[in-house]
Amino acid sequence: MKSYVLELPYADPAPLFACLQQQSYALFLDSADRSHQDARYSFICAFPQETIEAKNGVITVRNAHGNDTYEGDPFAVLQDRLSAINLCADLQDDLPPFQGGAAGFFGYDLGRGIEEMPSIAADDPGMIDMAIGLYDQVMGFDHARRKRWLITHAVDETQAKSKQEHFLKALDAPAQKTSFSAVEWQSNFSRSAYEQAVQTIINYIEAGDIFQANLSQRFEAQLPDAFCAYAHYLNMRRTNPAPFAGFMNLDDIKIASASPERFLRLEGARVETRPIKGTAPRSADAAQDEESKAQLENSAKDRAENTMIVDLLRNDLSKSCEAPSIIVQDLCKLESFARVHHLVSTVTGTLRADQSAIDLLRGCFPGGSITGAPKIRAMEIIEELEPMRRGPYCGAMGYITPGGSMDTNILIRTLVYNKGRVSVSAGGGIVYDSDPASEYEETLDKARAIFESFSQEKTEDIAA
Repeated sequence: MKSYVLELPYADPAPLFACLQQQSYALFLDSADRSHQDARYSFICAFPQETIEAKNGVITVRNAHGNDTYEGDPFAVLQDRLSAINLCADLQDDLPPFQGGAAGFFGYDLGRGIEEMPSIAADDPGMIDMAIGLYDQVMGFDHARRKRWLITHAVDETQAKSKQEHFLKALDAPAQKTSFSAVEWQSNFSRSAYEQAVQTIINYIEAGDIFQANLSQRFEAQLPDAFCAYAHYLNMRRTNPAPFAGFMNLDDIKIASASPERFLRLEGARVETRPIKGTAPRSADAAQDEESKAQLENSAKDRAENTMIVDLLRNDLSKSCEAPSIIVQDLCKLESFARVHHLVSTVTGTLRADQSAIDLLRGCFPGGSITGAPKIRAMEIIEELEPMRRGPYCGAMGYITPGGSMDTNILIRTLVYNKGRVSVSAGGGIVYDSDPASEYEETLDKARAIFESFSQEKTEDIAA
């Protein structure tokens, strides 16, 4: 196939995606926080040639020829299918970096197929572990240059024009009013139970089992009738914009993310990961906000937490990168987001010639910032202490191109809609000097912006 490019007038991608938000496997990778250094590009994907779903080691591939089922490694199946679909692998330098290929989410529980793990936490049989579409058309947005393109893979110009007309016609859906309402959240932890779980982790640290583990609580709510997940997403991206946000429609399952954290980026042979550890709430009062920043920057506990995860990620990157190339470019640098301040580090490396983007992803999965150190023991303790499997939470959302480029987030600050219910999880890294009460409050700080985005009923004008 060849790639054909149609340049279009620049537009805000959010209302455009509203026209596609009811389409199965419509995906919006949304750089919603335009003030952030990493929020240059957004992408709209729809009408995949093929979809790949995985659940407990069973992989289902669906395309125009029917369904095929495999057992084994979902990452290996993805590698095979991405190669077989025969999209143009050459990227055009003057366009956004995703010009077709694989996009979707990788759930935290894919880690069970990478490492041997106990099975203690309750499984959700209605939740899949991975959902990927293989897209031969992508609408890319360059917000810095205020440009927009529709990139289409086709055998010839006639086929390309037909595909482009189909995509653009779908963007002409008339606007309609739709709404969301307030919901009532219930956690799978009481405050006392969460604090006791934090203390259990501290006991493991004192015993020498681990240095750090991430512990989260999950909040769930029943949705009212006619609740529109995308209408709510539009409100969330206004009140809590994030550089690695996104929305995905998987029919019964929908995912809406306001993630601030990049997991893995691969351009050429250059690998980058940007773990977040250390959080402080923002304040509308300028003096209080500066004080909050200073306290976070000077927090020995938060800096130690971040540094441990940086060491873990350096080890993970060494599985796929040339060892001398792995360096820490920034350590515990403060970054401010819409509702919180974070300490963010940047680790880079050079991918070995015998490794692919999917090898890199598998070797680092799930991300160290949401597991702990050592990773495998931390994951075993998470399995012991968290009542439910994590599902998409703490996995990754993003894209992989046929030529091997990749960009993925860490799925935190993320809503998962499933058959009339919605869930959101929030957690934090527990270290030796963690205070259980403070750790509980930190989870609320992280979830508060999402709770507030549901706090009132709102009607949106979006497309049908």
